[in-house]
Amino acid sequence: MDFFGDGLRRGLELILGGDPEVLGITFLSVRVALVATVVACVIGVPVGFVVGTTRFFGRRALITVLNTMLAFPTVVVGLIVWGLLSRRGPLGDLGLLYTWWAIVIAEVILAVPIAAALTAAAVQGIDPRVRRTALTLGASGWRVHWLVAREARFALLAAVVVAFGRVLAEVGAAMIVGGNIRHQTRTLTTAVALATSQGDFPLAVALGLILLGLALTVNVLLQLLQGRGDA
Repeated sequence: MDFFGDGLRRGLELILGGDPEVLGITFLSVRVALVATVVACVIGVPVGFVVGTTRFFGRRALITVLNTMLAFPTVVVGLIVWGLLSRRGPLGDLGLLYTWWAIVIAEVILAVPIAAALTAAAVQGIDPRVRRTALTLGASGWRVHWLVAREARFALLAAVVVAFGRVLAEVGAAMIVGGNIRHQTRTLTTAVALATSQGDFPLAVALGLILLGLALTVNVLLQLLQGRGDA
């Protein structure tokens, strides 16, 4: 117990003291997660909206693919992206491998299905009378879609929050395509894994506490959004 207590105490000292290593890793992690979430939602939310509001050939198959990708192994995504960005890969000339942009690409692939699936579920849950009433009143197609999105706004925001939480806590793909390079691609999750393997328990605890704090913040936001949506 002394080992854990000492690690916790020293970890808190690193956080409260504003340790540059801890702050740098935290800021990089948040930046990567924000960029990946924005890109993933720009792609996934429209896809989910189309899937949830229209009927077309292959729709069930697309929903199955999206739901399957929700549990897609992160290391497999990392392997695929690594293959694409490696020197022998089709995108090797871009020089993105082992940069934080490579992590963003991998995490976008992981987050798009989340944004799409939750968006589709959100708009499907809207009362069909909203669409029918709008069409009866002569609203255009875009106006109808806007009304549906407005009704589902809290669920859509929750989809964004869940996607952010997913990419923030990801480790497998980030380790593979980022290389865990200090000051360049070392995120909170990969840094915790490295610090633990090196025996630097206080640093691992400090980074773990920050990661838990961010995860708690994400969950609190999600609960608030769900509460407003039920109100």
